Amino acid sequence: MVSLPIHDATGQPTGRNYEFDLGELAAEVNKQLLHDAVVMYEANRRQGTFKSKSRAEIAGCSKKLYKQKGTGNARAGNKRTPVRRGGGHAFAKRPTDYSYSMPRKALRLATRMALLSKFRDNEVIVIDGLSFDKPKTRAVYSLLKRLQIVARPKVEVGGKPARRPADESVLIATEQHDPNVYKSARNIPDVSVSPAADLNAYQLLKRKRLVVTTGALDRIRGKAGA
Repeated sequence: MVSLPIHDATGQPTGRNYEFDLGELAAEVNKQLLHDAVVMYEANRRQGTFKSKSRAEIAGCSKKLYKQKGTGNARAGNKRTPVRRGGGHAFAKRPTDYSYSMPRKALRLATRMALLSKFRDNEVIVIDGLSFDKPKTRAVYSLLKRLQIVARPKVEVGGKPARRPADESVLIATEQHDPNVYKSARNIPDVSVSPAADLNAYQLLKRKRLVVTTGALDRIRGKAGA
């Protein structure tokens, strides 16, 4: 059983706790399953649109450059051969589809295991709800700052923007897709937003901290029970 304090949309404690049994998510964390899921998601992100020309695709005559014997030079074929400058590639690259899929049940279990690992590592913060009538980046930043997740903005170091520490990256999980919440957080570095229905193991493991609404947790628990 886990009991987490609930904060409001401004980051202030409400005095209430969210309690539920972690066994509803998964019995244990299988690192190999999480690894397989992350590798699959990374492979599916690869474009694979590279291509190079073979000797058959190079423009030019296929005639032999000069006769086989009597010139004193080494024998040579046409100018499109891979050994000559401007020729085709011996093993030309072709567009490749790296995507593949895992069983749906395995991916759903991996998502619950990734969420379970967040709770075990005390990386989850529960908020009562999050909604705006229009995009407000300042409101989201103030919320994360109050929760001590994003403590400072980026600063210039040596003319280049400094990277944030890894523990300041955060994923905000909402009950449903809210365009205003998404637009409010997209300009903050290392902050992403996802509705509960779209959560996966890759998103959960990519960000260090998780800010989740009570409605999103209820929906996740409902899907886990189903």
